[in-house]
Amino acid sequence: MTGDLEKVVLPAPLVGRTEGLWQSTCLEAFVKVEGQTSYREINVSPTDGWAVYSFTDYRLDMTPSVEPMAVERWTEGAALTVAADFDLDALFPEEHRGRAIRLAVSAVIETIDGGISYWALAHPSDKPDFHHPDSFVLDLP
Repeated sequence: MTGDLEKVVLPAPLVGRTEGLWQSTCLEAFVKVEGQTSYREINVSPTDGWAVYSFTDYRLDMTPSVEPMAVERWTEGAALTVAADFDLDALFPEEHRGRAIRLAVSAVIETIDGGISYWALAHPSDKPDFHHPDSFVLDLP
């Protein structure tokens, strides 16, 4: 995130798996193997909380998933960076071998005036829906 960070609500310090991160400032990635309907949702708070869920299809069968290998954050001027490292084999046991990975990257930003905005690489429907299959627009080899 880059901008006037003093206007952004940063949740209280959170550590480890935390539910409901998307209700305030949260960075998200949705990850799936090309050609599969199943996907993983990764939520990372800028205050060290995280949550990972598995879905068998569009918003179907949400279950807690693997833990990240590492989560870190840092600020540099007006930029806040949050990074989460995952073992691809843990996210997708066996099913990713030799197949491209598709990502949908998004953010929920809450401001101190009570506003919430939804950011994504793609908004394929008229309302923000980060789970939408057409949101997966970034390909990783």
